[in-house]
Amino acid sequence: MPNIDRIEAFADELTAIRRDLHAHPEIGFEEVRTSGIVADKLTQWGIEVHRGLGGTGVVGVLKGKGSNGKRIGLRADMDALPMEENTNLRWRSTIPGRFHGCGHDGHTTMLLGTARYLAETRNFDGTVHFIFQPAEEGLGGARAMIKDGLFEKFPCDEVYGLHNAPDLNHGEVAILPGPAMAGADFFDITISGYGAHGAMPERSKDAVVIAMTLGQALQTIVSRNVDPLKAAVVSITQIHAGSAYNVIPGEAKLCGTVRAFSDEVRALIRERMRAICAGMATAFQVEITADIRDTFSVLVNQEEQSRVVEAVARTVVDPAKVITRSQPKMGSEDFADMMQAIPGAYFWVGHDGSVPVHNPGYVLDDKILPVGASMFARIIETRLPVGAHA
Repeated sequence: MPNIDRIEAFADELTAIRRDLHAHPEIGFEEVRTSGIVADKLTQWGIEVHRGLGGTGVVGVLKGKGSNGKRIGLRADMDALPMEENTNLRWRSTIPGRFHGCGHDGHTTMLLGTARYLAETRNFDGTVHFIFQPAEEGLGGARAMIKDGLFEKFPCDEVYGLHNAPDLNHGEVAILPGPAMAGADFFDITISGYGAHGAMPERSKDAVVIAMTLGQALQTIVSRNVDPLKAAVVSITQIHAGSAYNVIPGEAKLCGTVRAFSDEVRALIRERMRAICAGMATAFQVEITADIRDTFSVLVNQEEQSRVVEAVARTVVDPAKVITRSQPKMGSEDFADMMQAIPGAYFWVGHDGSVPVHNPGYVLDDKILPVGASMFARIIETRLPVGAHA
């Protein structure tokens, strides 16, 4: 089962674009160079371009043949991560502390490949909105675009997104109808105690000891409050306290994330976190503040659009490598917010290499660029067929 020949023919150009984006990564809401390249390419291919949605977002509008009024959105994220890259690639990041460690450079390039192909062929009847989104990595880029009127200005009847998947093999495509990725909260908990000399702990209200006790207590929420049949995670990912060996700090901070597939479970976890913090504050006679923020919605793939992805995938890759029984992922994705507004589907494209995303040694396999571009293109040609509305 082939990629689209016309896309395969310019695969080397897609690779060059992707590697250039990789070498010049930009984090959320700072994608000035990236969005400029996207806008320039779309303009070069005769696609109507709109910039500035959600800060650095770009939307391209392309009308096909015929008079069909149906509109489909295709979305790619553009931002990198605030982390160092640890590879020896010739095109590795040239910016310290910035790395396309999740492959968004690849997603952007795939959608550009789709845009070029559809602009050259126009073998569809309807309108395509190419949505290049900033700030997917926890900064609310999808919500920013929606707040700026994304779907009022560029109405869509359905939307599609994708992600590269190093946990799958090259040539595999996975789609999971229903809840497919967890919703997420981020939290910052601040313990305001009373500092003292390290040799005189009785004069302190030790924020470090309280933080350790609180951290252990928070781990009981999932094990003792959440239904064991409903997946949930509470992870403390940062601890900040102290500046010297002989000083008991008066303040400590715990930061982390909550993941679950149910908004009810997420609400329960938030309530228990706040209650435990309040109880600890009373027990230790300190002040504890808990800032818990709804960051990602649960990503739910609609049945109809999931079946479209499945059928299209069987024309792009080996039908035996189309996976429809994949496990839900505890990771989160803010495309979920777009799919709360518009029905759609989000799928994964496997590639060579086993280093996971968000790892400093992660490497995207450029061979999947025409695969992703072909998937998007065939979705459009399948859902907006020429001649169906003559």
